[in-house]
Amino acid sequence: MAMVFTGAALVTAPAPALASIDVYEFDSLQQEKDFQELAATLRCPKCQNNNIADSNAALAQDMRQKTYELLQEGKSKQDVVDYMIARYGNFVTYNPPVMASTLILWLGPLFFIVVGFTILVMRSRKSTEKVTDSELDAQEQARLQALMAEMGTEADKASSQTNQDGKVK
Repeated sequence: MAMVFTGAALVTAPAPALASIDVYEFDSLQQEKDFQELAATLRCPKCQNNNIADSNAALAQDMRQKTYELLQEGKSKQDVVDYMIARYGNFVTYNPPVMASTLILWLGPLFFIVVGFTILVMRSRKSTEKVTDSELDAQEQARLQALMAEMGTEADKASSQTNQDGKVK
């Protein structure tokens, strides 16, 4: 009966309890620190927004193992990064290098800001020029005077129709 309960407990155990934890032994504290930094700065190609330290993907586990092996061989951090870039591409780093293929990533936002600001300045200059260029010719001034005179006579009529209490008759 005890064997049945033990077997049932193993079958129904939660998956994280059965997951393995990577344990590495380092020669020095500096080597362990380098490993931790590399694991935090290399991106998992499968998970895309996780670094290889946070990812549980099999590919991230392989990358952690290869990082450990390269550090054990005495490679520097840059050698490990170069190896990972050669194998998986620039995607494994969070800061892609400035190259012809990545130039649009680095200069694209600056280009759009400059173009947008230029268009904004040009449009604002055109709108102020339209306001300053609008002088009235003689015919338009005569029409404006007639309208103002007409409005003045209507205002006089309205004021004459009010009594002393300010009420309109």
